[in-house]
This record gives sequence, structure tokens and C-alpha cells, in this order.
Amino acid sequence: MSSILPLPRPEPNADSRAYWEAARDRRLVVRGCRACGQRHFMPRGQCPACWSSDLEWVDCSGLGTVYSASVVHRAPTPDFAANAPYVIALIDLDEGPRMFANVVGAGALETTIGDRVELTFESRGDGVLMPQFTRRPA
Repeated sequence: MSSILPLPRPEPNADSRAYWEAARDRRLVVRGCRACGQRHFMPRGQCPACWSSDLEWVDCSGLGTVYSASVVHRAPTPDFAANAPYVIALIDLDEGPRMFANVVGAGALETTIGDRVELTFESRGDGVLMPQFTRRPA
């Protein structure tokens, strides 16, 4: 994706700060619940399965499968207009959680359900990296 306008940067909060710090180190982490064993994404202060706050950060392989995908032809804001068309997808990580991200790179517009994908990072400037995915060869 190339952009004329700078793309928005994430705004970390207390629940997501460690996630964004890991991304700066080119690592993908998700929350794991020590009480019930459930892993989840988006970062939050309580487990969505059992409501425990006994959570830890779990490193992920960065591999997953496309659960659903859509090609965006009309960007929702001017920030993303120069990138259209682009792919947004729900990715089932091999570690369990499902996350929302872009599929970028060669062949991204041909993304289909069931495609295997791997983690990459998109720079948003000043060391801020956004986890994204690329399609893996069949």
C-alpha cells in the first residue's frame, strides 16, 4: 500500500500498550487467560470468555487462515483513499484468536476465504508498526 496522506497511527491505552510495544519489535502477541486458557484478540483487561482479569501476553507465530475478506473500493475516510482498492480480512490465527487486519502485497486483491497468510508489518512512521498479513504461496 502506498499512500499520499499519512495513515492514522494507533492510540495505545492501558490494555493495548504492550501489544503495540511488541509490534514495534516485529512481534504479534495476543491475550491469554490463565483462568480458563482462552486466547483472545483485541487486547482488553478481562477475558471475554470467563471475565477473569488474570491475563498474560502470548507470542504468536504470525500464521493464520483467512476467515472472511472484502475488497474496499471506496475508502471510508480520505486517509485511506489513495490505498483503494485494498483488502480487509478476518484472520484466524493458528494460536486460536481471530483478528481483523489488512492483507497486503502481491496478489492481495485475489485473497479468498481459506487462504493461508503470514504476518508482516506496515510502518506508520516514528517506529510505529501495524501488524498486517500477506498471502502465502499454495
